[in-house]
Amino acid sequence: MMCAWEAFMNLLPIWMRENVNSKGKETLQNLRLRVGQPPILVTSDKQISLSKTVTAEDLQFCINIASRYSPWSATTVTHGYITAQGGHRLGICGEAATLDGAISCIRVPTSICLRVARDFPGIAGKIKDLDGSILIIGKPGCGKTTLLRDVIRQKSNAGRENISVVDEREELFPRYNKSMCFPIGINTDVISGCSKAYGIDLMLRSMGPDIIAVDEITAHEDCTALLHVGWCGVKLLATAHASSRYDLLNRPVYRPIVESGLFDYLVVLHQDKSWCIERMNI
Repeated sequence: MMCAWEAFMNLLPIWMRENVNSKGKETLQNLRLRVGQPPILVTSDKQISLSKTVTAEDLQFCINIASRYSPWSATTVTHGYITAQGGHRLGICGEAATLDGAISCIRVPTSICLRVARDFPGIAGKIKDLDGSILIIGKPGCGKTTLLRDVIRQKSNAGRENISVVDEREELFPRYNKSMCFPIGINTDVISGCSKAYGIDLMLRSMGPDIIAVDEITAHEDCTALLHVGWCGVKLLATAHASSRYDLLNRPVYRPIVESGLFDYLVVLHQDKSWCIERMNI
């Protein structure tokens, strides 16, 4: 298991660092901070409550560090979260400001959820040997990104195929102190900081990939970009939010890629981190 734990510790107010480090360094999955309530550590098998209560200033400290004191990053959280250094994700709730019906910022934060990014080399198992395009699905927080990362790495290290990764928010292969936190594989190229749709097209034209990989298909433009490159001699690796094939088929955003036969295999990831493989085109 690998984790940029120092980067996670730096996100926290100083007063809670020692307790979080001693109680959660090896098993913490997420840390929930709510104004006026004690911090809650959610580990792999239990919840731990600390004694001191969280203040609004504590939340602002976390947001400032996660955004690196960037007003743009901190105030335009249209997706409800910020990706911090090390790949850790800071989700934010509170009083929202809207523009044209969409959230433009969280004006008054009242709670945050800090999710720890961990890497588990070797978990891909026989998924790495599947020859074709693979879609990994599962509920939020069940480990889709972690599994995709290892599939990419193991296929890359097999030495037969070049993999281009579109890592929009540096969650698959995050950096800390200008270095990659997790191994990427010997035949992997990564672009970050651009939209998935733009990055997919860019990688196809510029890097000559055998495989294009992308995390969290969430929008119609993501699916359109995958459909655009899917029959250009390139295989695809991707993840999506759905707990079953039934869920996938009933989400309008995913229906075009399912009905097109774009993916050969569906990997269904369960909450206990187990998974099963299904053929898509049957």
